[in-house]
Amino acid sequence: MMGQRFLWLLWAYTYCWSPGFCGKVVVWPTDASHWINLKVLLEELILRGHEVTVLVPSTNLLIDYQDTSSPFTFEVLQVPFTQETLDAIMEDFLNTWLNEHTKLSFWEVLWKVRKDLEVFSDISRMTCDTLVLNPQLMAKLQQAKFDILIADPLAIGGELVAEILAIPFVYSFRFSVGNMAERLCGGLPSPPSYVPASMGRLTDRMHFMERLQNFLFYLYSDYFYLDHWRDKWDEYYSDILGRPTTLCETMGKAEMWLIRTYWDFEFPRPFLPNFEFVGGLHCQPAKPLPKEMEEFVQSSGEHGIVVFSLGSMVYNLSDEKSNIIAGALSQLPQKVLWRYKGRKPETLGSNTRIYDWIPQNDLLGHPLTKAFITHGGTNGIYEAIYHGVPLVGLPMFADQHDNIAHMRAKGAAVELDFGTLKTQDLVDAVNTVINNSTYKENALKLSRIHHDQPVKPLDRAVFWIEFVMRHKGAKHLRPASHHLTWYQYHCLDVLAFLFTCAAIAVFILVKCCLFCCKKCGRITKKKKE
Repeated sequence: MMGQRFLWLLWAYTYCWSPGFCGKVVVWPTDASHWINLKVLLEELILRGHEVTVLVPSTNLLIDYQDTSSPFTFEVLQVPFTQETLDAIMEDFLNTWLNEHTKLSFWEVLWKVRKDLEVFSDISRMTCDTLVLNPQLMAKLQQAKFDILIADPLAIGGELVAEILAIPFVYSFRFSVGNMAERLCGGLPSPPSYVPASMGRLTDRMHFMERLQNFLFYLYSDYFYLDHWRDKWDEYYSDILGRPTTLCETMGKAEMWLIRTYWDFEFPRPFLPNFEFVGGLHCQPAKPLPKEMEEFVQSSGEHGIVVFSLGSMVYNLSDEKSNIIAGALSQLPQKVLWRYKGRKPETLGSNTRIYDWIPQNDLLGHPLTKAFITHGGTNGIYEAIYHGVPLVGLPMFADQHDNIAHMRAKGAAVELDFGTLKTQDLVDAVNTVINNSTYKENALKLSRIHHDQPVKPLDRAVFWIEFVMRHKGAKHLRPASHHLTWYQYHCLDVLAFLFTCAAIAVFILVKCCLFCCKKCGRITKKKKE
């Protein structure tokens, strides 16, 4: 373990002796799949000679700060909540979205989202308190003289730490609900006529009712988040910084927004100079499979294999749901590799093997892989794009419905409703994406677009982080919209001025006409007399 860490350090020092630039990076991460993606970027920064310190809660899901082979320095925040509390919160969250959400109305779903947001916001608040209210720890961070902070806006607090440390910060994330943070805080233009609100499950080709739905969803997300932030965070940020401010104002100071997508996935839309696409930065060519797994894959013959995973968050399913899925998989001519930690389903077929963990990227890159059954997480979506594999989507929560909607619109996926899933639905969907060649062709087209970039996503992400470090920020890339009020941004003051001028002109014209009419009337009356 220590030998592996020594090799990381040796590589870093070797890079520093070269003409490269080496800096000190502090990280405010988001847990779960977000950490899986960010970890790849941080490891690349280490390889290029930078020092990386991760501020990690003592209770978390996937960030193993006790791993002595890790190349990172971990600053552990002793949070007041326990692992049991966090696990219970996640279990309740997953149970709702896996088993109960189909019974909820649209408004009940929105209410559930709000309640979940409040729970996760409280966790972020406690984590933030552990750091910013600890003067000894803050002094230690001040003395470290970091060059940059990398944060994920889903875990609120990183921008506050950067403001206290007086260092520039960069965001790495997929999106916020309704693109709210990007639009209102980052200044990103998002015309609702053709830019679908994230999590709205729409495409860029909308008819009237969909545009109305999109417009209302934008309004709702703006009200929802601004109201939530005002109640939970604006006063908190003002108290900590000792001056009136808001969370959105602080987020708007991000030097760069590294978005974990690309034009292979996104619909065409306007972007800003300080927004960069880095989707698929974690993808890489497939490596050889473990011997036992390779033998199972090769035994599939001409039919090939299907890869199935519901991501890092979903560990098990209800017996009913797992048996429905296993029964469907047993009817396929392909061999199936299923990542699943739950109880073995009674309907599991001889063509299906269950694994606690699978080398997903390597399996998707295997020449015998025919389809990928996925929950629609961004990491898995991009591995499928990278290797040109068509999808069967079983989205459940968060960005998953939106991700599958994008892939479905691009002709590379079939989407199923996880809540009402039947055995035959899954059988038909898998057969469709395998036997209908257009799905494979479209997946390969997206793959070619992804690979045809002048700079690899990982290199582009590292470049912009180093750029911000070298220049102590990137203010020249931030639009002037950050200095405008909402009514100035939409030119409402200009329109009001023009309307007032027009109204005054019409008023004067009407008065003149009335005056002239009265004058003419008097003259006519005198002539008659």
